[in-house]
Amino acid sequence: MALIVSWILYKTKFGNWVFAIGGDETSARAAGVPVERTTILLFMGSGFGASLLGVTQVALFGSAQVSAGQSYVFFSIIAVVVGGVLLTGGYGSPIGVIFGTMTFAIVSQGIYSTGWDSDWSSLILGVLLLIAVLTNNTFRRLALSSGDKKDESLSTGRRTDSQTSTEPATN
Repeated sequence: MALIVSWILYKTKFGNWVFAIGGDETSARAAGVPVERTTILLFMGSGFGASLLGVTQVALFGSAQVSAGQSYVFFSIIAVVVGGVLLTGGYGSPIGVIFGTMTFAIVSQGIYSTGWDSDWSSLILGVLLLIAVLTNNTFRRLALSSGDKKDESLSTGRRTDSQTSTEPATN
């Protein structure tokens, strides 16, 4: 499923629209992206995923309850953020979410296997989320600042230390 979603996001026009809307809805609209139609399709995909989960739950347990998955909402946010998705939108990948989910599962099962109290589990997962958020913010700031340096060097014709080409700078 993640490979299909990755293909849709990275190889189709619809995927470009999704990233454009996630980056800035107003700019996407100005660029000609059908924001309303794309948003509705995304909500339909979310509803399909929820229905698939409901059918799976009924198949496994023989019944379904509305409140059965409420405790997993925070865990899904942790897995997504650890996978590199920015909470502010505009950046993320399905493969990163898979790695974040695997990291979350390994940490959770590791804590469970040691026999520690569940309070320690919540603390460690909270620290993991904090580290992921701080790391995401740091990398985002670094990416934005390196983009500014490249723009500045292009406008002045001067090279920065990060540009290693031996060709002379052109305006």
